[in-house]
Amino acid sequence: MPQQRTYGASEVMSDEKETDFVCPVPEPADLSLVQQVMLDPQPPLTDYREAMALANGVADERLGEHMLLSWYDRDRGFESPQHASECHQDSAVPGYVDYGIHHGARLMIDFHQGRFVFFYLPLEDF
Repeated sequence: MPQQRTYGASEVMSDEKETDFVCPVPEPADLSLVQQVMLDPQPPLTDYREAMALANGVADERLGEHMLLSWYDRDRGFESPQHASECHQDSAVPGYVDYGIHHGARLMIDFHQGRFVFFYLPLEDF
């Protein structure tokens, strides 16, 4: 069974004063409608372009015609849509993940445990 990645926080923060106030735990991303493909090719991928070429091939096989909705490149600290995570700085879910999910992604391809991540939408859903 493929390993699934959880995008989200798991800590509960509480007020240290003598009150019953507890900050809500941020919810992890709901990836239940997204097929997750976790890949760890060896030798490791050299760069984003190589990862994108492989991800597009997997998306072709699994979805047919598709649209790349969002992606993340940890090596360079880039994401698309650009600056998507700026609105999610205190969120449990990175912006590129939230964008992909809320724009209909049905396939997530994750290389090397989050080094490169791609979210795809089949064009038949578009």
